[in-house]
Amino acid sequence: MLLWLSEWLATYFHPFHVVQYLTLRAILGALTALIIALVLGPSIIRQLSSHRVGQVVRDDGPRSHFSKAGTPTMGGTLILISVLISTLLWSDLSNRYVWLVLIMTFGFGAIGYWDDYRKLVLKHSRGMPARRKYLFQSILGLGAAIYLYYSAKLPIETQLVLPFFKNLTFALGPFFILLTYLVIVGSSNAVNLTDGLDGLAIMPAVMISGALAVFAYATGNFHYANYLAIPYVPGVGEVVVFCGSLVGAGLGFLWFNTYPAQVFMGDVGSLALGAALGIIAVIVRQEIVFFVMSGIFVLETVSVILQVGSFKLTGKRIFKMAPIHHHFELKGWPEPRVIVRFWIITFVLVLFGLATLKLR
Repeated sequence: MLLWLSEWLATYFHPFHVVQYLTLRAILGALTALIIALVLGPSIIRQLSSHRVGQVVRDDGPRSHFSKAGTPTMGGTLILISVLISTLLWSDLSNRYVWLVLIMTFGFGAIGYWDDYRKLVLKHSRGMPARRKYLFQSILGLGAAIYLYYSAKLPIETQLVLPFFKNLTFALGPFFILLTYLVIVGSSNAVNLTDGLDGLAIMPAVMISGALAVFAYATGNFHYANYLAIPYVPGVGEVVVFCGSLVGAGLGFLWFNTYPAQVFMGDVGSLALGAALGIIAVIVRQEIVFFVMSGIFVLETVSVILQVGSFKLTGKRIFKMAPIHHHFELKGWPEPRVIVRFWIITFVLVLFGLATLKLR
């Protein structure tokens, strides 16, 4: 929106041309989303509190969590509002990738919102039935995958790119649809499982979003892509503005979500964030690198799968409690220690992912 305005103003006042630069708009997007989140945060928290949208704590969980009962949740709406306004203000609204990412983010956010609403307002203990939730997630994930497959203009847009190799790619054909579906839906649910401690999910999401912004910028720039020997996909660079907005909104939310949290993200935020990261990873053709950078999300998901599988097969549990962050809490780790150490691990994995840009 402001990009179009700056183009018109630039015909009369040349310095407005600076707004055309992606890097500047990404920075402005991040700052705009951060300010919006900080300004709207207190009022949204008050609204959630007044409607008694409070966290429900499991009786079999760590005793330190009992004090969190009643803390406002569904705070992910703050992230979504901040991201939406900032992205619409600073991105090129004629870019199809921007709209695809927004549709996926808010589509999964709507699923999470209804799940939270059923649990917290309508008092259905399990929220949306699991099968129905996965059905809607699958419809959105498959829809995005099919769209990307049939709208691809270059072969690289549907090929699997291997890190550390300059020209090694694999043509996926229709399997691209399956891979894209698994990345989007898997990422969405992985972030959802991780969102169990104050700030545990949002900071890794912020770091990964920042790294994906770097990939998006390089992938959408012919010269950088050629120099780094990574895929060049025209138009992908505009996703940098969305990534910047997500970073700013995430940091703004963390202001209120840091230990001890004033508000929780809820499914409306975690499902949306995971889907956003997943679709961006597909668009920039870095699914494998994304898998590495999302190591904490993967670990949390695998811990749940192993726990459930072990209990069904042997009647015994591998961990004291799953997801694995609760296991460490029950071993005696204070909650802030678990959170910060998981952040550190994510930071290292993100650096490793960024290193693949040059290690080829």
